[in-house]
Amino acid sequence: MDFPTDQAPGAPIRSGIPEHGRIPKYYAVKARVSALIGELGEGGALPTERDLAVRFEVSRETVRQALRELLLEGRLRRQGRGTVVAGPKLEQPLSLASYTEGVRRQGRAPGRHLIGLDRFPCPEALAEEIGVARGEAVWHLERVLLADEERVGLESTYVSVARVPRLDEEFEPDSSFYSYLTDRLGIAFGGADERIETVLATPREALLIGTPPALPMLLLHRMSRDVDARPLERVRTLFRGDRFSFTTQLDAHG
Repeated sequence: MDFPTDQAPGAPIRSGIPEHGRIPKYYAVKARVSALIGELGEGGALPTERDLAVRFEVSRETVRQALRELLLEGRLRRQGRGTVVAGPKLEQPLSLASYTEGVRRQGRAPGRHLIGLDRFPCPEALAEEIGVARGEAVWHLERVLLADEERVGLESTYVSVARVPRLDEEFEPDSSFYSYLTDRLGIAFGGADERIETVLATPREALLIGTPPALPMLLLHRMSRDVDARPLERVRTLFRGDRFSFTTQLDAHG
């Protein structure tokens, strides 16, 4: 197969069209809507399903399937009763930098909305992960993640009360927990283990984030340690799959 000379780096080879050249109708419509997205630009209003069906001479169901994929890919977003062109995805670095830093680097305003801060006796499975005894007091901090006031994720943080005894008194829920630990308590991060997987949100999670339950999510599990290699926090974060991508740097010595 000859490589297309106009192939953009990272794009599907041959624009995803099979060698035999036969493509589903919805995919052809998707390609034409993609070109329209480029013309409209971020925030541009897309014509209605009915208008697109007339323009492309296909059924509304065919148009709906094409739009559904573009919505899942984060290229479009719903706004009121219409559909508009979405902005670029947020790039979150896989590093010890906080969510706040990652969002600010892209010129967006980070924020968090507190769902709850609870204190409870640590169950056995969690105790092993954060290095405390079973039944020892731990905090659970749950917050919705925001970028320019748009809900983009949901974060749960578990940490020993012994490490941060005045969390409920000193910590501002809409601020960076990472900065609170480092700047206020002088706790330095030494490293972390992370695992990422694709999941669907639960009904509760979808309601809190404000997304359809069928929208794919990127689930990040993080176990952080301090400079003495002691377990520090256990974090479970859901990121909207249509609004986030992750980046990292690799070297030959890793």
